[in-house]
Amino acid sequence: MRKLFLMLVMLPIIAFANEEVHLDKAPIDASNHQSLQRGARTFVNYCLNCHSANYMRYNRLLDIGLTETQIKDNLLLAGDKIGDPMKVAMTKTDAKKWFGAAPPDLSVEVRGRGADWVYTYMRSFYRDETRPTGWNNTVYDKVAMPHILYELQGEQVLDHKTHALKLAKPGALSEEAYDALVGDLTNYMAYMAEPAKQQRNRMGWFVLLFLGVLLVLTYKLKKAYWRDIH
Repeated sequence: MRKLFLMLVMLPIIAFANEEVHLDKAPIDASNHQSLQRGARTFVNYCLNCHSANYMRYNRLLDIGLTETQIKDNLLLAGDKIGDPMKVAMTKTDAKKWFGAAPPDLSVEVRGRGADWVYTYMRSFYRDETRPTGWNNTVYDKVAMPHILYELQGEQVLDHKTHALKLAKPGALSEEAYDALVGDLTNYMAYMAEPAKQQRNRMGWFVLLFLGVLLVLTYKLKKAYWRDIH
């Protein structure tokens, strides 16, 4: 009975280990506003057609150096206002009908899966004619999502012997340029998941400085109170 219990406990761990894939390091830098702006443009032009980001508002893009005019002219969809969340017009019912499942909201995708996962995933699509969309992914096997950036990356094929991906048909971008585009996109999605993170970090240093000064004053006050006793 005890052995059976241990086997049941270990099954999820074994399954997770078998599904583990190598993840490349994502170039995350929340202080690089140029990267974040490029990533926001890619997100709006490609991802926001199907995926919403309901916990992110357009006006938070002001924090990465964009002006209201730039946001309105280049990133806002028709009918949206700068204070609106990044939502899509497609309903969940239509999405499920067309794709088989509603595309997930991407507001906190990086927090849920990790930046390295998203970065590697967007570079790991390959042609698979056995799938309904014609695409599969080495990071997410039997993925329902088609490769929306294939015109930029090109078409990869999987070598089933070595499990390595090979570019069979080049896209509009070189491999380095495509990796840079996905890096900017991942960087923006990491920012979108925690848009106030940089502000919290800056405030944290002031709080630590304040506590340090308070510690010195408290220690001096303690010595003054106990001076006659000692």
